[in-house]
Amino acid sequence: MGVLRTRPSHEILSGDSADVYFARAATILEREGLDPLVAMEVFARREAILCGIEEAKNLLAHVLAEADLDEVKVEALDDGDHVAPKEVVLRIRARYREFGLYETAILGMLAQSTGWATAARECVEAAAPQPVISFGARHVHPDVTDVLDYAAIVGGCVGASTPAGARLAGLAPTGTMPHSLVLIFGDTVKAAEAFDRDLDPDVPRLVLIDTFKDEAEEALRVANALGDRLYGVRLDTPAERGRVTADLVHEVRARLDQAGFTHVKIVVSGGLSPDRIRYFQESGAPVDSFAVGSYISGAAPIDFTGDIKEIDGRPIAKRGRIPGLTPSPRLRLVDLVGWRAG
Repeated sequence: MGVLRTRPSHEILSGDSADVYFARAATILEREGLDPLVAMEVFARREAILCGIEEAKNLLAHVLAEADLDEVKVEALDDGDHVAPKEVVLRIRARYREFGLYETAILGMLAQSTGWATAARECVEAAAPQPVISFGARHVHPDVTDVLDYAAIVGGCVGASTPAGARLAGLAPTGTMPHSLVLIFGDTVKAAEAFDRDLDPDVPRLVLIDTFKDEAEEALRVANALGDRLYGVRLDTPAERGRVTADLVHEVRARLDQAGFTHVKIVVSGGLSPDRIRYFQESGAPVDSFAVGSYISGAAPIDFTGDIKEIDGRPIAKRGRIPGLTPSPRLRLVDLVGWRAG
């Protein structure tokens, strides 16, 4: 799996999104005539599911495009790799002024996406063997929804709600219908029939059933209206009405089965976390998939650190770190020429 290889934004390439002291350092080094060949290593302090590394490779492929390929060497792990505390995930060997300005961007790409991917993996492990879908786009700025959904898929989600995020991962977006559609039609069945009538056949007929009436009643009404075309129903009962419960899922499943609609899937959403997912699993609730939003999108970034470990072949490090390259047998050489061509 790899991020769609678009050119990094102007803000990133210009350094406008970098901590200003990196730009000041570049100015000083240029005026002093210094540009050593350095080796920088990047690591996280905690165990995590790595994500953002493909985006970082893409950035490096662009900023090192004019570098001497005999000097440059980039090694990295891959998105989706399970990394240990302090394991090196990226090593860059190049002239410092060729990439030093982009340390902020690289660390930020890794920190945010790895946080999201790690949270997604927690949900996926709690839900197994049932799948998890990322529904967190509404909780983040729209400029980063694609990165969020891509990270969630790297973490193990089988799908995501936004076309942009799903596209980065090479998938089609996943979703049902908004409450607003049901409210405008004034009836769940009428909204479901319009959904079925107007959308392409390859869009799964997955209908939201908690807007107006009892969920079990609405499930049967929709199933009777759409029949074999109905793929599934989504339960998203709000907290004001007690949220979705395991007993409710059992009832909806039983009533659908008794009416002959055994093919209809049940999707649960609404404030899900690993603990809530485990509650459904431990209760034996027949949930076919879970849609998770804010637990993934609200995950804290995971801190990454970039350390210079060599200067012109000489081992070096700040206090508290060991000078010289860290043994990192899992690192793989990055083909920067191939990335630029891609």
